[in-house]
Amino acid sequence: MDLFSGQPNAPRTKPGAGTAPLAARMRPQSLNEIIGQKHILGEGKLLRRAIEADRFSSIILYGPPGCGKTTLAEVIAKTTNRRFERTSGVLANVAILRKILEAAGHWKKMNGQDTILFIDEIHRFNKSQQDVLLPYVESGDIILIGATTHNPFFFINNPLNSRSQIFQLQPLDEESIIEVLRRAISAPVGLNHLVTATDDGLAHLAAVCEGDARRALNALEIAALTTEPSDDGLVHLTRHEIEESVQKKAVMYDHDEDEHYDTISAFIKSVRGSDPNAAVYWLAKMLYAGEDPRFIARRLIILASEDIGNADPRGLTLAVSAMQAVDFIGMPEARITLSQCTTYLACAPKSNAAYLAVNQAIADVENGRTLPVPKYLQSGPKPDKGDVKYQYAHNGENHFVDQEYVPTDKIYYEPTNQGYEETIRKRIEHWNSLRKKK
Repeated sequence: MDLFSGQPNAPRTKPGAGTAPLAARMRPQSLNEIIGQKHILGEGKLLRRAIEADRFSSIILYGPPGCGKTTLAEVIAKTTNRRFERTSGVLANVAILRKILEAAGHWKKMNGQDTILFIDEIHRFNKSQQDVLLPYVESGDIILIGATTHNPFFFINNPLNSRSQIFQLQPLDEESIIEVLRRAISAPVGLNHLVTATDDGLAHLAAVCEGDARRALNALEIAALTTEPSDDGLVHLTRHEIEESVQKKAVMYDHDEDEHYDTISAFIKSVRGSDPNAAVYWLAKMLYAGEDPRFIARRLIILASEDIGNADPRGLTLAVSAMQAVDFIGMPEARITLSQCTTYLACAPKSNAAYLAVNQAIADVENGRTLPVPKYLQSGPKPDKGDVKYQYAHNGENHFVDQEYVPTDKIYYEPTNQGYEETIRKRIEHWNSLRKKK
């Protein structure tokens, strides 16, 4: 069997000659062959039940590149034995759409068979193009499967969304990518055991491809086609050859062990220590190694409250906005948002007063310092609420009244003189002076 021709005893040909790309040859042919997406395709899940029962309406598949949207559409067509037509939001105009849709309606009348119309990059259709689909979807002449990398609630009009079920596909995790690669190495339609790859090489490839199975398979094929066979006739791929194939060198970064935790620790401590240059370096290392940008964004949100707090309340707002932006736009552009948030928080005034306050209060509660709610602060009308009446703060001068809100003299929140917290500290000192005067 030859690596490149896929035929027994065939002479070795030039790379890429006469065969479909590895990613195309390795497309799953059934639901059981699909790797990943267990949240929608696992046993008993809605989409799997609908496909197996052949009872589903139009759907929109939303997810990043290489997660299996096109593959799933083709598997659905094969599983349900429906006619399959495909087009793209890049190529099809209204005239092409009408021709496909009218042919589907005619086919159903003549043969009684429904047509699945798969539209890749459906988000690229304008409103007029999307509106053309509506009557055919409603009449059942076609079952629409749209694929998009963009949030359909923003990029697809409401009438089409309301007539479709929306399923979000996730990037494949590294274990799933490695499983895809190993299957390609061993499959007769793939590399047919004519290639070997080291575990660390496959792990590196899975990490840098960021959940994109097609990208991983393309890189594996390039590495196989550009590496000379050894004396045993096999192509042996190490991490070096794989690094060359994806033009991205491995960095020391294990995603669930010491290097992962050490790097995020250095990142957080650099921001806390007001060193934006160091913080950006550790950020770059994590992103280059394939760290989940949402993990970084979540850590920045925690830091914005724990280490900056009320010294710059805008820090938390920016961190939350960064998390939303990262989730919305994805990589690689999300690196810019993460850098902006990182450098802002690193340069912001620092205070951990809010963090210390809640920790001390929780410690008192845990240690039995549970204080009763004063009767005049309790909710609703109750008998025997005592002689002291609740005073409505807004009725007081400058919206302040001298009133005890917790029966203890212990101070939990002690604002610093950093940033906006200095203003808060002066305000609290003023209120305390009024309490002393009275």
